[in-house]
Amino acid sequence: MTTDGASPYQLRLFVAGNTIRSRRAIENLRALCAEHLPGQVSLEVVDIYQQPALAERHQIVAAPTLVKVRPVPTRRVVGDLSQPERVLRALDLLPAPSARGRDA
Repeated sequence: MTTDGASPYQLRLFVAGNTIRSRRAIENLRALCAEHLPGQVSLEVVDIYQQPALAERHQIVAAPTLVKVRPVPTRRVVGDLSQPERVLRALDLLPAPSARGRDA
């Protein structure tokens, strides 16, 4: 997973402090990105307690919330992100067929 602006996918995960649910969402998202979108994701984790203005600007009403910033359209998923296929579908982030299973 990359952290620069050149990645095709930009994700922003809003969490509420250092809770078990927040940590689980971060771990689940990192695993999902490593498995399904390796090297293609710029990920930012935002604590809504530390950056309330950013949470307000994105209209975050529950945490954890994952926002797909890029590519558009913007999409959101609320919860601990424990179901990778559901998260990928909800965010419209399923990798291209050529990226799946060819190296196996």
